[in-house]
Amino acid sequence: MRICGDVKVKEQAKQEPRRGGNRAALFLWEALENMAFVSNAASLVTYFYGHMNFSLRKSATTLTNFMGTSFLLTLFGGFISDTYFSRFKTCVLMGCIGVLGYSLLTVQAHFHQLRPAPCRAGMHQMNQCEAADSNQAAMLFTGLYLVALATGGIKAALPSLGADQFDSKDPKEAAKLSSFFNWFLFSLVTGGIIGVTFVVWISSNQGWDWSFGICTVAIMFAVVFVCMGKSLYRNSVPKGSPIVRILQVFVAAIRNRNLPLPEKAEELHEIHDKEAGEQNEFLQRIDQFRFLDRAATDQRNSMSRDASTSTTQGPGAYARFKMPGPSIPVLPLLFMFICLPIYERIFVPVARKITGIPTGIRHLQRTGVGLVLSAISMAVAGVVETRRKSVAVEHNIVDSVQPLPMSVFWLGYQYSIFGLADMFTLVGLLEFFYAESPARMKTLSTAISLCSLAFGYFTSSVVVVVVEVVNRVSGGWLASNNLNRDKLNYFYWLLSVLSALNFGVYLVCSSWYKYKKVAVENSSGGDAKGKLEMERV
Repeated sequence: MRICGDVKVKEQAKQEPRRGGNRAALFLWEALENMAFVSNAASLVTYFYGHMNFSLRKSATTLTNFMGTSFLLTLFGGFISDTYFSRFKTCVLMGCIGVLGYSLLTVQAHFHQLRPAPCRAGMHQMNQCEAADSNQAAMLFTGLYLVALATGGIKAALPSLGADQFDSKDPKEAAKLSSFFNWFLFSLVTGGIIGVTFVVWISSNQGWDWSFGICTVAIMFAVVFVCMGKSLYRNSVPKGSPIVRILQVFVAAIRNRNLPLPEKAEELHEIHDKEAGEQNEFLQRIDQFRFLDRAATDQRNSMSRDASTSTTQGPGAYARFKMPGPSIPVLPLLFMFICLPIYERIFVPVARKITGIPTGIRHLQRTGVGLVLSAISMAVAGVVETRRKSVAVEHNIVDSVQPLPMSVFWLGYQYSIFGLADMFTLVGLLEFFYAESPARMKTLSTAISLCSLAFGYFTSSVVVVVVEVVNRVSGGWLASNNLNRDKLNYFYWLLSVLSALNFGVYLVCSSWYKYKKVAVENSSGGDAKGKLEMERV
């Protein structure tokens, strides 16, 4: 009977289409969604200021809050993906919400009745522009934060859904998984380049209704592409809140704080799901956080279930090549566009032969390299700004609004290094959080890596406020609103020092971290070395 059963299973496997792999991942590139998001991130200040009659300060604050909220909402997207919906369903749901949000923005940009009256030249400076009324502001912020919600959900669920198509416990599949994250970033970069060039040009020359309309259509096509690959996807089915499981561990550890720990790690209790055919992933015990071991002990040896300054610098400061301010981010994107295939096709294979690691270098090492490059890029920015100011002095145009006889591509030095830093850091963090997290909270863990960007946006506002306070006391760096007289280079060097301190803290934490070791066991009695079969959508 067992032989007949095995033959039947094999015949059924031959008849069913193979799921997962590169073919399934092809439908999950995020270029279209990122094109819409990056284009608006680069140019929405202009829309707020010129069309909604916000002040410059309110325009910048509104954009910063939108960006920070978008990345902060990745936590919500990751939570509902791991707890209630599959990653596929989360992507589709959030995509539809994004279409609704961009549609609202498109309608408001098209009909002038839904916006305040245009502000005549010079009226902004005197604060005499007609402000948006409550209904107009409500429509704007409703559309804006529907987009933020959609962005958070998609950016949390989509990379995890793509990574699910590869078995990280198979060495060959692990290498493909690392390649997926590299090409995933490549798709982000491609979309970003199109966004800050073509879509920004559309908003500047054809109108914001056309720009928002293109973003709406782009998100619609993104949802269609994801749905087209549904029959090919492998996806983990959500089985309860990972946050509740984490809290249960802490509660159980506190409850059992007076119980003695078993002498052997094998005596610690593990939970076995009894669902037929399910294979369970167990993280091997380590000596760190030993107090949590008490959550797996019990008097009966059993236990219940637990578990934005350079953009301002560019347009007016250089004369030999004109580039609109919102399009300046294309410089690091282009550098990443060139370097990512080189990294994937040349560096990784060479490093793999040397280290024997499928990814070439470890995730934390890759992230550390990116943090070092980030500090260097800020230092280089300070040097370039010093050079720019010296040119202004040499040509006696310190107090003039005349552009300098200096190419905008001087910014390419800092931007290229910064792009390289992003190439190492973003993928390193995404891959680290996905690979090291438990099977049932991979989306939430991936969202945590993106959520760090939200804190970066909010922290940047704090740094600017602190600098402004120091300026009032010392009359210092950014007091005169004249780049030729201000000391913007000092501000860049401050950021470089802060980045270096950030790397120091990261180095301490990463050297203390121990990579997880996983054993996989089949709940129905299968081989412990067996592969974890992903449940179908």
